[in-house]
Amino acid sequence: MIRARLFKQGENLEEGGAELLESWKKDRHSRIWIDLQGEPPEQQRQFLEQLQCHPLAINDALRERHPPKVEEFGQHTLIIYRGMASLDEHLNYEPRQIVFFLFERMLVSLHAGSAKSIDQMWSQQTAYLHQKTIGEWALKTMHTSSGFYLESLLAFENQLSDLEDELLSRPTDTQMKTLTVYKSQLVKLRRVFNYHLSITHELSGYDYRLLPRENPEILHAINDLYERFERLHSLAQMYYDISGDLVEGYISLSSHQLNNTMRILTVITAIFVPLTFLAGIYGMNFEHMPELAFRYAYYVLLGVMGVMATALVWLFKRNGWL
Repeated sequence: MIRARLFKQGENLEEGGAELLESWKKDRHSRIWIDLQGEPPEQQRQFLEQLQCHPLAINDALRERHPPKVEEFGQHTLIIYRGMASLDEHLNYEPRQIVFFLFERMLVSLHAGSAKSIDQMWSQQTAYLHQKTIGEWALKTMHTSSGFYLESLLAFENQLSDLEDELLSRPTDTQMKTLTVYKSQLVKLRRVFNYHLSITHELSGYDYRLLPRENPEILHAINDLYERFERLHSLAQMYYDISGDLVEGYISLSSHQLNNTMRILTVITAIFVPLTFLAGIYGMNFEHMPELAFRYAYYVLLGVMGVMATALVWLFKRNGWL
């Protein structure tokens, strides 16, 4: 799907497809955003070549998985970043690579499927797009993505807190599996946020022609984006550490319960070993055993065994083993 929005002077707006390029070329004061969603790679390549995009930029843009980056190519600037198709409070994450080509009066975005940030910008930020520059369009879209990330991470904090309470009261293997999944997802998110931190750090340290730092609005947007991804990276790291601590806590609780079980079994064994020893001796089938001729030997032996068992139980309780 190719969709386009042509912003003219004033509040004039036209929506359509690639055919709006002709109107854009005729009006030097207009700006256009062309969004390519789910288009085949060959059609994307042909379209970008018509716009005279640099071949290296096109190759990077059409790679299925490319680390987020920002790079300047003559008449345009390339930005690749990792947006999302979905992310919920359980960290079920479906990433969406988004590519921006920034021109003087045109923004081209490429993505394989639905991207939440672009959809929101397209539907709710019409007034903003009228007022701002092409560079600010791209930065605002990235900022919108960071907002979705932040919203999901803060919701995840409640899930993690509930899991921690359950783990302390009644730990189960299911909780252990859930924490392991959380740690894996947080590693992925932390890697994404680290890439985006690198992008925003580069934007704040180098003047790109279409993202000039002398423009106060651009500089503010870059700084705001950097702070947002720095916070996201810190949150992901903190939640990863908490998940790791909960895993270690689960293992400690399991070890403690196992130690208690082993201690009880050991005490039971220690009590019954001497009793079994006596029973084994008098259970031997020898013909001449003096005690067998004693009329009350059975009761005496039971009494001795009872005294021994009682004494051992008292001793273990005194030492805190029971």
